[in-house]
Amino acid sequence: MSFDTENHPGVCAQPSNASQGFVFNHSMLRVKDPAVALDFYTRVFGMRVLRKLDFPEMKFSLYFLHRPVADNPPPEDIGERTAWTFSQTGILEFTHNWGTEDDPDFKYHDGNAQPQGFGHICFSVPDLDAAIKWFDDNQVPYVKRPEQGKMKDVAFIKDPDGYWIEIVDPARLKNLGRS
Repeated sequence: MSFDTENHPGVCAQPSNASQGFVFNHSMLRVKDPAVALDFYTRVFGMRVLRKLDFPEMKFSLYFLHRPVADNPPPEDIGERTAWTFSQTGILEFTHNWGTEDDPDFKYHDGNAQPQGFGHICFSVPDLDAAIKWFDDNQVPYVKRPEQGKMKDVAFIKDPDGYWIEIVDPARLKNLGRS
């Protein structure tokens, strides 16, 4: 029998057939200045912008980013690409409320200051040492370097809006959480 789920209090033993086909599509971060956030995520993480949607009546824009997958390119047609975007996994959505970029005192809550809430997003990398060098070369600020703290081989960096990004190398995590 293949693995299905770990069993813990609150875990539903048999999900309803009504949820078949549900796909976790995206997480959203609010960004102060889209040019700064887009530069960081496209340059440092190699993400690409799939779509930008503007909502002038509500004065905000949405940007949908992803990491390209060679065997699953997005469609050229804008309508097809929009539908394709909402069928993928691992999409990062930025919401930009117009005018925040012009307010020098404006800042979003990062979720890690009190009161805590949202914690972080995570990128898996093929080589943690190479990724750390890349972040250092790009002067990316750290919350925690991989050699610091009790949890080794896991790094936390900050994006331009102060959101935390966990960086993991899956091959180094086989013993994580084991006694």
